[in-house]
Amino acid sequence: MTTTGFIENPQKKLWLAAIKPPMYSVAIIPIWVGSAVAFSQTKSLHWSIFLSFLFSAILIIAWLNLSNDVFDSETGIDKNKAHSVVNLTGNKSLVFWISNICLGLGVLGICAIALLQKDWTVLGIVVACCALGYTYQGPPFRLGYLGLGEFICFVTFGPMAIAAAYYSQAQSFATPAFAASILIGISTSIILFCSHFHQVEDDLAAGKRSPIVRLGTAKGARVLAGLTASLFVLTVLFILLGYFPIWTLGIFASLPFAYQLVRHVGEYHDRPEQVSNCKFIAVKLHFWSGLLLGLGFVLPQFF
Repeated sequence: MTTTGFIENPQKKLWLAAIKPPMYSVAIIPIWVGSAVAFSQTKSLHWSIFLSFLFSAILIIAWLNLSNDVFDSETGIDKNKAHSVVNLTGNKSLVFWISNICLGLGVLGICAIALLQKDWTVLGIVVACCALGYTYQGPPFRLGYLGLGEFICFVTFGPMAIAAAYYSQAQSFATPAFAASILIGISTSIILFCSHFHQVEDDLAAGKRSPIVRLGTAKGARVLAGLTASLFVLTVLFILLGYFPIWTLGIFASLPFAYQLVRHVGEYHDRPEQVSNCKFIAVKLHFWSGLLLGLGFVLPQFF
């Protein structure tokens, strides 16, 4: 291998870490689950709307990730973060405008759905999601620095996102969709919760009162275990209440990822270098539990 190869490879890894490809599942899963629940209720799926919503959601997540890098660069919390897009490019203004273009294109996609259906409800929900998402890191709010990020994450990627996805297919609301949104909201919030374990010192230095700063890593690991277990407990509860079909028990096939996450954080919660990858285990849990939950609504329609 050439010397150039040694230089380029770490740079590529930094860019992959900055772009965060696995994190885009947080855009895909709510749309999938909301549409799957709608399919179970209406027995039909509007593919053009589903794909348009999916593409728009991915663009909106790109805006969120890029703009958060910009806002974090302004507070100095990312000064030690080699894989920040702003640090990699050295051009905060460029990253900011690219993020805004992504947002504009994403909202345009939702506008197209609203025009097609002659109903602006979905657009209203998505715009509210974006506004709430902005308050997470955007000035003057920066609610994430007050430790409210997980709550914002739960609301936007859970009840609001799934309500929008469900409505885009059924043009109504339903209790099963709301019940499913609680699970997706929790699993998405777990990803953000896990991202704090390895950066306690940087958060403290920047005045960010994340949940892990407030709780400490040991108590945070116990809270994580409870949140993870709740995904499976709530699934059983919603089946007993008649909101979920029995097929949603398929979510238990994601238990290995849940066990891996809880065990890993429990063992390494106070060791930043070892625990730093726990958010990617959380992404796997979020993806597979969400995929299996959606399948639990879809499969009964074929059997």
